Amino acid sequence: QVQLVESGGGLAQAGGSLSVSCQVSGTLITDKTVGWYRQAPGKERELVAGITSFGRTNYADSVNGRFTISRDYNKNTVYLQMNSLKPEDTAVYYCNVQKTTGGDYWGRGTQVTVSS
Repeated sequence: QVQLVESGGGLAQAGGSLSVSCQVSGTLITDKTVGWYRQAPGKERELVAGITSFGRTNYADSVNGRFTISRDYNKNTVYLQMNSLKPEDTAVYYCNVQKTTGGDYWGRGTQVTVSS
């Protein structure tokens, strides 16, 4: 059974930093594209950052230059470092792993709240 368990997040002031991590079990991330999405109240879920198995990264324009996605194959874990946080970064952050056969695995999400 595949499980994605997010941790980290919490509360930060504007301009501060937070990090979230996603421990993946039941499947290896070595050959998969992984990413972070977020969903703010009343808004659709959106891609924040992704990284392919080849190491190619992509970021939403709104976080480019402030957030960094990384992964540790030894720990089978995906990370998102968030710097220079803004109140508009407040959302539930979800970990995503793309199946090689199509479809996705999702975590349950972790709350990130940025106060002004």
